[in-house]
Parts: sequence; structure tokens; C-alpha cells
Amino acid sequence: MSRLGMGFTAFLCLAAPGYALSDDPAKAGALPPAVTAATLTAGEHDFDFEIGAWKTHLSRRLHPLTGSQTWVEYDGTTIVRPVWEGAGNLVELVVDGPAGHFEGLSLRLYNPQTRQWGLNFANRSDGQMVAPTIGGFRDGRGEFYQQDTLNGRAIFVRFVITKKSKDAIHFEQAFSADGGKTWEVNWIADDTRTVS
Repeated sequence: MSRLGMGFTAFLCLAAPGYALSDDPAKAGALPPAVTAATLTAGEHDFDFEIGAWKTHLSRRLHPLTGSQTWVEYDGTTIVRPVWEGAGNLVELVVDGPAGHFEGLSLRLYNPQTRQWGLNFANRSDGQMVAPTIGGFRDGRGEFYQQDTLNGRAIFVRFVITKKSKDAIHFEQAFSADGGKTWEVNWIADDTRTVS
């Protein structure tokens, strides 16, 4: 594994709930608590609040990590459907704007062993599923991370989901080219629930 990969793995372990190192020497070698059925399903309903239809406003930075301040705007819809009785969900995003038409698909899957979600995303223009961002929720905020490349350069990806209310959600994606020291936001979306 590359140094970057090892560093990112360590970063994920420290950032992920339940993986923090203990400062208490008595607990340092302790085994984790017993895994129960309740523990395994504890997070599989984290996305229940998002199930339904949403009006979406999306802003996207055209040339991330280049110093560019050029953003494009889109408006459209997002539909979120549950799968596996809540342990997964399928997101369909369709937006239009001056930069054109965009369709995205996200398959989010809960891993009961790690108690983390994998967010798998595909853009209709190339039909390719990218490596998932991995993470989970704490206090209404979801943070998900991934190692990727951009124009041949190794980067980290951070995706944050913030539940503003039962009818409003905020999403931000950011890239880091310096190992997570600084982050540049390149994707901002605000969803408002549509009235049935």
C-alpha cells in the first residue's frame, strides 16, 4: 500500500466513529464490546429522513483544484428510494442549467460489520461507478471519505450531508490535494422536500 493509502486509512480510522484510540492504558488493549443484532442494525436507517422526492439546487465548480472560481448552477429533482428495508437506498438526480443537463445515480449501502455506509456514485454521461466514499452519521451530520485521483494527482474526497430540517438537506463535496490539511469545496446542493 502506498504511503498516501496508509495515511488515508489512518485518517479514516481516526475520523470514523468507534475507531478512536484510547488515552486510557487500561482500555488500550481491551476488546471491543460484543456485537449484537441491535448493534449491527444501529445505523442502517440513517438515511430514512431522505426517502422521498426533493427539489434540488446544485452549484458545481467547473475546474476544481486549479484556482478557478467559475461555478455553474443547475436546478432539478432528486428521488430517493429505499432498498433492503432501509439498509440501502437509490438516489436519482436530474438537473439542468446553463452548463447543460446532468444525471447522477447513487447507490448507498450499509455495512453492518463496520457500521459504515458506502456511497457509490455514477454519472450517466460515462456510466461508470466510482469508488465509494465511506463513513457515517453523527448528530445529524454525515461525513464520507475516499481516496481518488484528479488529472493524475492523488487527492482525498470528502462528502458531507447535513440535515437542516425534516424538509431541507445540504450537501457539500470537497477535494484536498495536501493530505487533508486544506479542503476546496466543488459541489454544493440544497434539497427541499416536495409536497405530495
